[in-house]
Amino acid sequence: MGSNIKLAKDGGTPVRESLLPYAAQWLDEDDIEAVIDVLRSPYLTTGPKIKEFEDEFAKYSGAKYAVAVSNGTAALHAAMFAAGIGAGDEVITTPMTFAASANCVLYMGATPVFADIDPETYNIDLKEIERHITSRTRAIIPVHYTGQPCEMDEIHGVAKKHGLAVVEDAAHALGAEYKGRRVGGLSDMTTFSFHPVKHITSGEGGMITTNDSALYRQLVLFRTHGITRDAELMLRNDGPWYYEMNNLGYNSRLTDVQAALGKTQLAKIEQFLKLRKKYVDMYNEGFLDFAELIIPFQKAGTKSAWHLYVIQLRTEMLSVGRKEIFQALRAENIGVNVHYLPVYQHPYYTKLGYQRGLCPNAEELYNRIITLPLFPKMSEQDVNDVIKAVKKVINFYRNRTRG
Repeated sequence: MGSNIKLAKDGGTPVRESLLPYAAQWLDEDDIEAVIDVLRSPYLTTGPKIKEFEDEFAKYSGAKYAVAVSNGTAALHAAMFAAGIGAGDEVITTPMTFAASANCVLYMGATPVFADIDPETYNIDLKEIERHITSRTRAIIPVHYTGQPCEMDEIHGVAKKHGLAVVEDAAHALGAEYKGRRVGGLSDMTTFSFHPVKHITSGEGGMITTNDSALYRQLVLFRTHGITRDAELMLRNDGPWYYEMNNLGYNSRLTDVQAALGKTQLAKIEQFLKLRKKYVDMYNEGFLDFAELIIPFQKAGTKSAWHLYVIQLRTEMLSVGRKEIFQALRAENIGVNVHYLPVYQHPYYTKLGYQRGLCPNAEELYNRIITLPLFPKMSEQDVNDVIKAVKKVINFYRNRTRG
């Protein structure tokens, strides 16, 4: 492309006629029929579909138990509850994540401690975890950012050394693999999200997996107000109608309608993962010769689930800021996004005393990244449109920089 390129934001013709979002769900007729079947059944909630979904999810993820909840945030909250996190405790996590990964710690009256990221993988840095451990540290929440698994063997080693719980935030990582094992059965607990932008959807919804029967019981109590009918857990039993509230739990239940949708979606997960990887390979090949871009790095021994495709811009080579490139791509009808503002830079966290400069690698990354569209329902033409638009915009600023 020559220097006569005219960007859409300056009045040129956009690459696409309509906006391509950065993510979208894929629903088939079998998903719709599964929901309709539940609507015709006696149970809309607290029925058999919940257990069916949980059992299939546990089997897929390689865990003994799975507990379905209302959303991914509730899953994280439940995991902190089951881990016994409370006032005065500290939990180490990454700032390069959605706010819920840290908010769940605050919900329990504890303090989130942010450890900086590895500038290559964008995941939490093991050395930074160790540097932040104190006598008050009780748990680590590694987040598999974009779907790439963290260095779990090393994290487990640190956790064991210091007696810490490990709760993986796998909202991006359903179907991801670490050293040949699926994410979900590796740690004390692992949480998942079924929001429509994720790998599978139940509308809203979440899941916690664990191999520990005691944690499983606490998770089940958490989602149902802390109430149980389990005779082994009750202090008394007045009759078949009787139940007890043992903890201050929450109403975080998933409905049977959602569970039915989750089941049919889970049956398609391998197809979804295959398409995501195919489009990633197309992106990687398309951007190979662009020195102005840094494509995602994948660590040996891991298999990403590719929830997000994040490119890093070498804006210093283009003499233009990320914002201008972002706006130019949006004008080309490419629904780019940015994931994420480091959590502690949100106004609520700054009010709590968290300051800029806390995690320099995360802050530098935030200033340079853009998320490109990636979801199974895309077509190859959609992917090629994204590649064409990115090349168009980069070439424009490259040529302008060179004069």
